[in-house]
Amino acid sequence: MKSFDIRTKIYFGENALDRLADLPYKKIMIITDPFVAKSGLLQMVTLRLQEAYIDFETFSDVVPDPPLDKITAGVEALIKINPDCVIAVGGGSAIDSAKAIREFAVRAVKHDIALIAIPTTSGTGSEVTSFAVVTDTEKNIKYPLVSDSMLPTEAILDADLVKSVPANVTADTGMDVMTHAIEAYVSVNNNEFSAALAEKSIEICGTFLLRSYLDNNDAHARRKMHVASCLAGLAFNSASLGLNHGIAHAVGARFHIPHGRANAMLLPHVIEYNSGIDKHARSRKDYPKCVEKYVNIAKLLGVNNFNEITTVRALVSWIQFMMKEMNMPMSISQCGIDREEYFNAISSMAEKALADACTKTNPRKPSKEEIMLILEHLYE
Repeated sequence: MKSFDIRTKIYFGENALDRLADLPYKKIMIITDPFVAKSGLLQMVTLRLQEAYIDFETFSDVVPDPPLDKITAGVEALIKINPDCVIAVGGGSAIDSAKAIREFAVRAVKHDIALIAIPTTSGTGSEVTSFAVVTDTEKNIKYPLVSDSMLPTEAILDADLVKSVPANVTADTGMDVMTHAIEAYVSVNNNEFSAALAEKSIEICGTFLLRSYLDNNDAHARRKMHVASCLAGLAFNSASLGLNHGIAHAVGARFHIPHGRANAMLLPHVIEYNSGIDKHARSRKDYPKCVEKYVNIAKLLGVNNFNEITTVRALVSWIQFMMKEMNMPMSISQCGIDREEYFNAISSMAEKALADACTKTNPRKPSKEEIMLILEHLYE
């Protein structure tokens, strides 16, 4: 028996931030990063809280790939403030930090604390998922935390918060959305509900990602990508992800490549691996089950072709075209990472990817040697 539910209340559309004026909470802890704290973005939140006469304090010691020591500092701050609600404002790092901080702090304060997630990037979908990723910097390992208790109580999607996102971040986060949707769609845990959400997210990305990248004043495209990110989050929260994320976590932890960028570089390689279709493939009677899924994705993107092989190849080409159009690196070497240092780390990264929780729901069960081969191909 399977089940599907959406526990997070989602506010979206124009003036979605006005929801803050109606909050029933008396004391709030805002968790954000230094950039958002210093920018005008945070004022869009705090002004509404002030107008509603809600007390708040801000914790802004958040960094990318949230390390365990920062989570500990956040827990200590939350216990001291003892709020009845936490508001996370920022990208995936801020929201993941808030989830982990609240998760551990609740055990100490012994009362429930609401969590409201307000994303300032259109990428992670973290505002509607029970996942958070934290980093052990000493071991260079990213740990995905999974618990329904980490689901945000509410999510507020206001596109005004993503108007000023730089083009390179729009590219990274947009391809992260696409990877979330594709991996959820082909996951061994996929279902009709997660598939519908993933399909719509893919369709929106196909139409609006490049528009959003080319013009950050295209408010309609920005709103659409904000929704696509949330839809993909809902999809993978139900179906989980796959090998693409398993490897991206390992590569990102070791070489500090932005998560969405690592996902994008890997996506063509993982599609080829899962489908068994590359530029040397020839027609056959039977294909892995995921090939039908990849063909459906190609149809959604308008690149359906002659047969399974040419259609999957067209999908890979579409992804590579999008990356080139958005000036994204296509390989590890283009990220300026030393070849010898990278190849020396391949074995260790492959082991970590194999052990990653996301890899368990990949449509093809990989071996360490197969992951190492993907990592080798990823360099050039």
